[in-house]
Amino acid sequence: MTLEERLAYPLLAKPEMCSLNMGSMNFSIHPVARRISSWKYDWEKPYVEGMEDFIFRNTFKDIKRILQTLGECGTRFEIECYDVGHLYTLAHFVDEGLIKPPFFIQSIFGVLGGMGPDPENLTMMRTVADRLFGRDAYAFSILGSGRHQMSLLTMGAIMGGNVRVGMEDSLYLAKGVMAESNAQQVRKIRRILEELSFEVASPAEARAMLQLKGRSEVSF
Repeated sequence: MTLEERLAYPLLAKPEMCSLNMGSMNFSIHPVARRISSWKYDWEKPYVEGMEDFIFRNTFKDIKRILQTLGECGTRFEIECYDVGHLYTLAHFVDEGLIKPPFFIQSIFGVLGGMGPDPENLTMMRTVADRLFGRDAYAFSILGSGRHQMSLLTMGAIMGGNVRVGMEDSLYLAKGVMAESNAQQVRKIRRILEELSFEVASPAEARAMLQLKGRSEVSF
């Protein structure tokens, strides 16, 4: 998609928050194709295999335009960081005044082309973010893909981070157990966090923490 195509719907919908990756990267799930013998649709296999030659483009110029264009709509950003270099790119845009605190960093682990799901990488991302921005300037969140979802999220929460679950990131509820819904994963991580004496924010509290404009200000 062109940048204009990527911006078309957010400019129409004017959402409270939008995802924004802090760099171009090789983002792929093509090895999965070797483990699948039965495909539901004709387009699936060539699409998945074709990701071996796919680049997810986000140049500095692209990022700048997205920040300026959607910023005029009052949209804030889920700033997706797949590697430590993305934190330094974020720091550049903070220095340029295009991203203002409090901003929301979604650190992502376990996607081929980005950081692996090693606990040491989670510690590194938190440490570098603290050094670059100071803990009061940002909200930190963890996305663990596949089977690493719940373990990394639990570790991240203990480190003071927020958590993300959903079937976009993992199709499983537990080892060998497919999730039937996103809600199942939400209930599981909520139980884990509450047993660790953490309090889960309500939607209203989350909006206040992230300084979002509110549901009344969107166009959908």
